[in-house]
Amino acid sequence: MIPPKTPLVGVIGKTNVGKSTFFSAATLIQVKIENRPFVTIEPNIGVGYVRTLCVHSILKLSRCDPQNSICLKGYRFIPVKLIDVAGLIRDAHKGRGLGNKFLDDLRQADVLLHIVDVSGSTDEEGNYVGVGRHDPLVDIEAIEFEIDEWFYSVISRDWVRLSRTLDTLPYDKAVEYLTQKLSGISIRKEHIVRAIKDVRLDNTKFTSWREEELRMFAKSLRSISKPIVIVANKMDLPGAEDNLVRIRRELPDRIVIPTSAEYELALRRASKSGLIDYLPGDSRFTVVRGDVLTPKQREVLQRIEDFMRRYGGTGVQEVLNTAIFNTLNMITVYPVEDANKLTDSRGNILPDAYLVPRGTTTLELAYMVHTDLGKGFLYAVLAKDKKRVGSDYVLNDGDIVKIVSALAHG
Repeated sequence: MIPPKTPLVGVIGKTNVGKSTFFSAATLIQVKIENRPFVTIEPNIGVGYVRTLCVHSILKLSRCDPQNSICLKGYRFIPVKLIDVAGLIRDAHKGRGLGNKFLDDLRQADVLLHIVDVSGSTDEEGNYVGVGRHDPLVDIEAIEFEIDEWFYSVISRDWVRLSRTLDTLPYDKAVEYLTQKLSGISIRKEHIVRAIKDVRLDNTKFTSWREEELRMFAKSLRSISKPIVIVANKMDLPGAEDNLVRIRRELPDRIVIPTSAEYELALRRASKSGLIDYLPGDSRFTVVRGDVLTPKQREVLQRIEDFMRRYGGTGVQEVLNTAIFNTLNMITVYPVEDANKLTDSRGNILPDAYLVPRGTTTLELAYMVHTDLGKGFLYAVLAKDKKRVGSDYVLNDGDIVKIVSALAHG
């Protein structure tokens, strides 16, 4: 089976906020982690995983045989792609600090993770100034301004001529034409429709949009097509808690997740070495080889344990899950070929877990699995209760689905 498009998560932020540490913790790919600006020049691309309770565990089956994902202790870990771009600085949208290149790396991203040094230990340029010496709220506003300005620069390019063309077309056709023009930054038709309504421009001519309206539209379109999750990193440092409270007070409508990427990376490395038993996303860990731990290691693990008790984990897995399941509003479904045995043609039980947008229909899933299945779609079977449904059935999280098609491949 061919999986649907893997969500692309962009990791953004200024230099020296822990982006590379977060990326390593989320993917376990080793990247350069240094305390200086522009250490990350080329974007790092890796695979992270979202975590959800595996349906085999829910159904109390003895096992599953994941092919496109991983199942650990009853939890299915489903891959998502992460891209970590170099640190952004003020006026990046104007090309400062190679900003245009860095921003262009985010063109295909579906959601952005803004890594913020919530301890306030780095200035706007990413230089270390000491804990509590800088306001992280300034960073949140500055980086989002750069992203929004970049979006505006893309949309406003040749707008006068483009708007004249749009006004000659019926509204639906105009939206489709604009979608095509903006496809390079991964814009979909529904994004444009929502953004136009959001800024109340749906009853206006495109040529009537002044700079103010165009900026409003660009900002709305960015927030809809590339929403941002704020990662309040370095929560393990002094003063971070007060800043977190203030950020949540000042930005009550934003998603802000307290995180220590450094602690998560330490746990994953310790788990990989067999020193502890830890599953990413757990709220605790268990020491397995306490006899070989040094006093320093014990001290670090104790600090991490205290942190996890306070915040329910390190935050890294919560960030990924929130970005995919909440911000992008995706669900997990399990396509199978045998609705009775819940297997594929090779006998693998619950082989694939697909991340699909909430609202996906069985027909849309059929096309995701294979174009021929969609073209020849007859009906689908919900394997849990052996219920037959049509092409317009809207899938629910955890559905196990067999597609019946006239063009099914044997």
